Amino acid sequence: MRTPEDERRQLINVAYRLLGSLADAEDVVQETYARWFALSPAQQAEIDVPGAWLTKVASRICLDHLRSARVRRERYVGEWIPEPVPSLPGDDPADRITLDESVSMAFLVVLDAMTPAERVAFVLHDVFRYSFAEVAEVAGRTPAACRQLASSARRRIATSAAPAPPVSEQARVVRDFKRAWESKDIAALVGLLDPDAHLIADGGGVVSAAPRPIVGGAEVARYAVALAERAPGLQLVERTVNGQPGLVVQWGGVTTGVVAFEVAGARVSRMWAVRNPEKLRPWL
Repeated sequence: MRTPEDERRQLINVAYRLLGSLADAEDVVQETYARWFALSPAQQAEIDVPGAWLTKVASRICLDHLRSARVRRERYVGEWIPEPVPSLPGDDPADRITLDESVSMAFLVVLDAMTPAERVAFVLHDVFRYSFAEVAEVAGRTPAACRQLASSARRRIATSAAPAPPVSEQARVVRDFKRAWESKDIAALVGLLDPDAHLIADGGGVVSAAPRPIVGGAEVARYAVALAERAPGLQLVERTVNGQPGLVVQWGGVTTGVVAFEVAGARVSRMWAVRNPEKLRPWL
């Protein structure tokens, strides 16, 4: 029989998809359990399905967090990117994020553009298969309203997400990009980048990063080569980033960045470079 403590991994997975931050997800789960243990034994016994109760509480905390996030983002220095997770963040299996298409960086970026209510309705219903009646209890809306919110979220995803090639093809493109970057081969990089490619970097005001998106394959290639020239000895390591092929940037044996890729048509269409040390904790 499952105990409330057995729900930790589920709660981490729900909260990470809702917030795009592993650190914030862990805080939400901690607060959720604090509320559970604040109940008396009699109150706990009255809850028929503790897992459902915990998920509902965690989702409500996430919804409140999302509603205040835009205010916090206004104070954030530079571009904000969801926190990347490796294949196995943390040593405890209960802390691991289940890696699938719903945690790819491209997917999380689209989720981040949604309203808090849209994001909650879509993630809980379409990703975790909760009924709209259950979603309504979290969102404080009617089931019909939650159905409309999820439908709106699906349209956003359909218009924003490019069809992803097989993982093996993505890995080949990322590997070729790595080799061209290491050799500072601008022509090869341009050939691997979509002409309208975007690079977004997140330094959080803690470390240097491009303050605005870099647009255009040639511009992205020149920027990548300039970085390599300024950091002799820079190492690039192939790793799984949010379930997709990506790169970890190391300098002097220290992880200084994680790069996620979106590959479309055998070319890199978007890159997200996370350099904020606070978001690199699982990679150290």
